[in-house]
This record gives sequence, C-alpha cells and structure tokens, in this order.
Amino acid sequence: MDTATSLLMFQMVLAAGFTLWLSIALVNNLQAFASSAAAVGGTLSMAPLRQAPAIDLPLCSRAIHSPAVHRAALMVVVLLQAGAVLAAWAGCYHLLLGSGLDAARPWLNLALSAALGFLFAMLLGGLWFGYWIRQEGLQLTHLALVVWVVLSFMVFNLQWG
Repeated sequence: MDTATSLLMFQMVLAAGFTLWLSIALVNNLQAFASSAAAVGGTLSMAPLRQAPAIDLPLCSRAIHSPAVHRAALMVVVLLQAGAVLAAWAGCYHLLLGSGLDAARPWLNLALSAALGFLFAMLLGGLWFGYWIRQEGLQLTHLALVVWVVLSFMVFNLQWG
C-alpha cells in the first residue's frame, strides 16, 4: 500500500468516526432534551457553586435560573449540531462513495466549523458561568474536543507527501 492510499484510508476513518460521533451526540440531545436542558441549566444557574461547601463569588450574580433560557441555549447547540451532522454526512458521502477528498473537503470543513461553533458556545458559556471551578472535567472535555476538531481540520486540509 502506498502512502497516498493509507492517508486516504485514515481520512475516511476520521470522517466516518467524526460523523457518527456528531450524529450520536445530536440524537442524545434530541432524545433526552429535557435532561440535557437541565444539565445546561445547572451550569447557567451556577448550581455547582452552591453545593457544599458553597463558593460565594461576585460571578454568581451572572446566574440565570430561567428554564426557558436553558432550553434556548441548548437549542442553539442542537441547531449547530444538526448543521454539523448534515454537512458531515455530505462530506462522508463524497469521500467514501463520491468523487473523493476534493469534493468532500468543503462539507467536512463546514461540519468542523459548526462543531467548533457549538464547542466554543459551550466553552464561552461555561467560562461566563464559572464552570471551571466545579465542572473542570466538563471544561477539559470541551477543550479536548476543540483539539480534535482542529487536528481533524489539519488532516483534511494540509497537503501531505
């Protein structure tokens, strides 16, 4: 097997894996929308900071307790996820069954951009609502996903060999 073929295989596996991951994340948020909205609400209401021992910071004045706002915030993420999923499936089609990477690249870049959009929405929202204080694992997960998206962009867009 030559290097170009092995690189294309790697890109195919990456595209398919990313597409399936995005799809499952979207299905999970749609299927358990109320639970996901409650989780978002926990962060937006800064509930972890009120758990014993309570942490009283000036940041706590930012807390949002409205379930409607919690649902709206999740809807923004879900809409970006849906856009990412549709673009990723189109990119996978072109890469796996269609005319190759050149045709797939714009779709995959769009999917990666939408994913980066919802990840930054979560990171910036989390930063605003102080999730690094008691939800550091969630913040690290979001940061790891950003790294995955950026590295994926490089795999699909840099000229190799």
